[in-house]
Amino acid sequence: MKLVRGAWKLLVAIKDGLVLVAMLLFFGLLFAALNARPGSKPIRNGALVLDLDGPIVEQPETPSITAMLSGGGSKVPHQFRLRDLVRSIDAGRSDDRVKALVLDLDEFGGGYPASLNEVADAIRRFRDSGKPVLAYATAYTDAGYRLAANASEIWVNPLGGTIFTGPGGNSLYYKGLIDKLGVNVHVYRVGKFKSFVEPYTRSDQSPEARAASQALYGALFGQWQEAIAKARPKANVRAFLTQPDKMILGAGGDMAKANLAAGIVDKLGDRVAFDQRVAQVAGADSSKPLGGYAAIPYNAWVDAHPLPRTGDSIGVVTIAGDIVDGEGGPGSAHGDTIAKAILNGLAKKDLKALVVRVDSPGGSVLASERIRLAILEAKKKGLPVVVSMGGLAASGGYWVSTPGDVIFAEPSTITGSIGIFGIIPSFEASLAKIGVTTDGVKTTPLSGQPDVTGGLTPMLDTILQAGIENGYRNFLARVAQSRHMTPERVDTIAQGRVWDGGTARQINLVDRFGNLNDAIAEAARRAKLDPAKVHAEYLEKAPGFAATLAASLNRDDEDGAGDAAANGGDVFSRIAAERRATFARALGDARRLAISGSVQARCLECGELAPTAASAGDANLVDLVIARLGFQGW
Repeated sequence: MKLVRGAWKLLVAIKDGLVLVAMLLFFGLLFAALNARPGSKPIRNGALVLDLDGPIVEQPETPSITAMLSGGGSKVPHQFRLRDLVRSIDAGRSDDRVKALVLDLDEFGGGYPASLNEVADAIRRFRDSGKPVLAYATAYTDAGYRLAANASEIWVNPLGGTIFTGPGGNSLYYKGLIDKLGVNVHVYRVGKFKSFVEPYTRSDQSPEARAASQALYGALFGQWQEAIAKARPKANVRAFLTQPDKMILGAGGDMAKANLAAGIVDKLGDRVAFDQRVAQVAGADSSKPLGGYAAIPYNAWVDAHPLPRTGDSIGVVTIAGDIVDGEGGPGSAHGDTIAKAILNGLAKKDLKALVVRVDSPGGSVLASERIRLAILEAKKKGLPVVVSMGGLAASGGYWVSTPGDVIFAEPSTITGSIGIFGIIPSFEASLAKIGVTTDGVKTTPLSGQPDVTGGLTPMLDTILQAGIENGYRNFLARVAQSRHMTPERVDTIAQGRVWDGGTARQINLVDRFGNLNDAIAEAARRAKLDPAKVHAEYLEKAPGFAATLAASLNRDDEDGAGDAAANGGDVFSRIAAERRATFARALGDARRLAISGSVQARCLECGELAPTAASAGDANLVDLVIARLGFQGW
């Protein structure tokens, strides 16, 4: 009895402890939320600071409470919404309080080419207004330099320096590992260019996938070089693309000095020197040490310039990230959530037209079709439907674009990849290696199928492949109807091939070049409205508690804007970041192989051009593995 009473007291103590911890957590979060009210700090004169320590995205993910409260000094990863960035930069052009624009690109996470181009154009408009733009980094990435090239002064740390790599590189292929493990990967696909399955079925890139990637990367890289040459006509970028070793050796191995000699950067200096230079043009802040300048924090500036709310409503639904089944928050395009947002908007808001903003590599066919059918409800109500493709609208991203009356894209938009596939791994050979076998009674040829432990039958393989082929025909039919082509013609430009936006327009996969604002204006005109007298009504959930708390933490990080701070990483740090990103991709690929639950329409090449930051799911998986294995130095 004493043992029982002791155990009971222990359980009660544990329960009381957990309750206490939960209460402390609740009140701590409540306090943080109450202090997360935007707009509490007035905007003062100074430099508008874009400390881009993360990627540019169409729709930021909502950080988890666990991530925000994790120890070790980690902070919530920043993601910058494209439309907020562009609106903020443009608002600063005509506001006398904004004396300059500062681009802090030390930890920039990149973005898809079309997104980078849109932000770069906004930076150029700011500079053309007569106000200075000053950029700083220890080492610029290709994406970072796409923005910095439009600055009036480009600074680099004397101990850093920049080399350009261009798009492309190696991908991971798992066929050899899969064979050693004895895993049997059953692939059902249509389209000779549908390369998403190749890492699981090959040890190298197929000739078709290689040719398609060369064409895509060549077009996008050509656009990058053209844009840099226009922004920095005197910079000898070509030499750093073709003979970087010669340029750097000529400067005695001093990469930063080689950059300066080539006109790629304008000034060498550490962050203290850079901040003192900003203080000269934007005003000093005497309360900050080491030559701090008067700064306007980005989040406070965004809060002070909300989206317009006057005029008729043009509904805008955002389909960003992997298209997945079910419901969920930002970061992935959950089919049920997006469909519900569209249907609720049509029922409860006086919408005059619908704009579908797509920034997705695709995903679940079922979820894509769920979204497509919801968009068609807008057409049934007589509303014009205009599609605006962002950085990426491939595979399932194109599937959901087919209801559009007109499709806008950018020359550097990545689109196409019209094809579908399905993957089912089975482990009969793996189990046999450790002496595990299967047996049982079957009443039909398909009893127990698909059997991931005993193997799939040829009959099931035939059925599933036939289903994939039927799904591909449905995809072709939807595109053919939307683009006024025959299915046979669509098939010649489909087959899973990915296209740049310029080529996609030539082959009639898109109609016009333009950004989201152009699409909204076109939707207004089709609804017989004045584009100047409408506003975008975004059909999405209001930010929840976690998002509000994350915004509060971001504002806390911004309190030091204008201070001389620690430098970001050099080239070797970029290599370390790429190592972590590669690890994240490998774990993500394994996770997708294991849990993918439906027929997929997804693009592989798109991942090679994605922002460098891993998805939240993959990044969390990396952190978990590192913690378990005790890896250091990441």
